Amino acid sequence: MQISRLRQCGVTQFAARLSEQDAWVPVPNLGVEARTTADVIEQSATIRARLAQGNASTLADGQPALECPVVAPSKILAIGLNYLDHIKETGATQPERPILFAKYANALAGPTDPTILDPRLTSELDYEAELAVIIGRAARRLTDENALDSVFGYAVANDVSARDWQRTDAQFSRSKSYDTFCPIGPWLTSADEIADPQDLRITSRVNGEVRQDSTTAQMLFSVRELLVYLSSTMTLYPGDVILTGTPPGVGLGFRPPVFLQPGDTVECEIAGLGRIGNTVELDPAYRNDGR
Repeated sequence: MQISRLRQCGVTQFAARLSEQDAWVPVPNLGVEARTTADVIEQSATIRARLAQGNASTLADGQPALECPVVAPSKILAIGLNYLDHIKETGATQPERPILFAKYANALAGPTDPTILDPRLTSELDYEAELAVIIGRAARRLTDENALDSVFGYAVANDVSARDWQRTDAQFSRSKSYDTFCPIGPWLTSADEIADPQDLRITSRVNGEVRQDSTTAQMLFSVRELLVYLSSTMTLYPGDVILTGTPPGVGLGFRPPVFLQPGDTVECEIAGLGRIGNTVELDPAYRNDGR
């Protein structure tokens, strides 16, 4: 099953479908009211059952706009340096345990929304294609045996980063939490559709040029291990997001580094989960200053 958030004719609402070959059905047409992703997850069994009945009306003809499918998560957790070749390209030391930082909800953006750049704030804008894990139930102190049972689904994410501030601050959260720095989508794919989260091809392209091309098998810490680690000290709640790290090929890894500029389009894609594409645009505040 896939869960999206669609805008059509001035109305934005969650929608669902059993497969990519099916039409989107607004969840209100299934008798489900949902304001947040956690609401949708809580009622996902009902949504699935009513979709299977096949008697709910679908979206009207036309091309709806895809919005961010993650709404009001209690937290967005992200993992740094989780692919060995990415560690090598950055010259970092291989961590002994997962490197955890937070991205904040203001950074969330849709799968086609612009990435907003103010050159006065950063001159080192970078991309990171990542597998996003969406939690499906309240979970604390998970084990290897039950960790993946806590997952509702997966999505594609871009952990956009201001490398200069990442370096200056000596921590990651602020430099990765500018507005629009966390596009996610194009929809959420339920976990039962993904046989193995450690066997997914992950790629990124900048203006059509392949930059990252790897597989989640190259993760230093697997999704299972991350869930066990994170839940050991905090409760994970439905709708929470975990970004699991990025493979090699980011702009920082080039010699010299190649950072994003206004007009650049970054596409991130994961096999079985779809593709997102976000174009870098100048911040209106910067343009309005006449610069």
